[in-house]
Amino acid sequence: MEQAFRGQAAIVTGAGSPEGIGFAIARALLSAGAQVAITSTTERIHQRARELDPSGKDVLAIVGDLTVEEDARRTVDVVFERYGRIDVLVNNAGMAQTGASLEGKTLQESPYSDWRRQIEITLHTAFLMTRAVLSVMTQKRYGRIVNVSSVTGPLVSNRGSSAYGAAKAAMDGMMRAVALEAALDGITINAVAPGWIATASSTESERIAGLHTPIGRAGTPEEVAAAVCFLASPAASYITGQSLVVDGGNILQENKSA
Repeated sequence: MEQAFRGQAAIVTGAGSPEGIGFAIARALLSAGAQVAITSTTERIHQRARELDPSGKDVLAIVGDLTVEEDARRTVDVVFERYGRIDVLVNNAGMAQTGASLEGKTLQESPYSDWRRQIEITLHTAFLMTRAVLSVMTQKRYGRIVNVSSVTGPLVSNRGSSAYGAAKAAMDGMMRAVALEAALDGITINAVAPGWIATASSTESERIAGLHTPIGRAGTPEEVAAAVCFLASPAASYITGQSLVVDGGNILQENKSA
């Protein structure tokens, strides 16, 4: 993927955590030649931008709540004004936000407010950003959109994951519709579905679960980023509406404790 994105501009949402998937994706795109805009709901995104590019030339940090329609539109407008183009959108924001805990509860125990919030931060952010960026990509008749989905929801689930799983499964449904709607405009949209990935937010039980994959460990954010970069690259021109599982073969196992 060396310099595969030279001359391109990319947006990566949800890149505030230094050990997260979004930050790893931004770093990989930057290394491959892209100018990158990264978003978060908090000011820490400015520190991430300085870590990626101390000069500030090739990385733009944007603070915003992408569940708000105006913030999503403003993000796209600011990036287009800065770089004059948007070639890649990676919808990584979701699952949780800093300072807004959404504890896993069974569906029966879940407050409606928690359900709505999970749908907002995981599904609605992807909808709003995708809709906002499509007009820019359509004008250039080129674009790559990659959703960071999950195996949870589209393929498997866990107790206490009803809202999260519903949101991720809905992202896949939206992806397939957009793939049909945008194909003739030179735009592809795909998803990467991570399994057990070791990040700063991983719980101890999740880290242990990663040890029971066929590969014998949890994945890394960099391994997810590699899959995202492929689907976001010009080389993936004939792939659209598809989901690539990145889980060390875990979903293949019937008995995961063996």
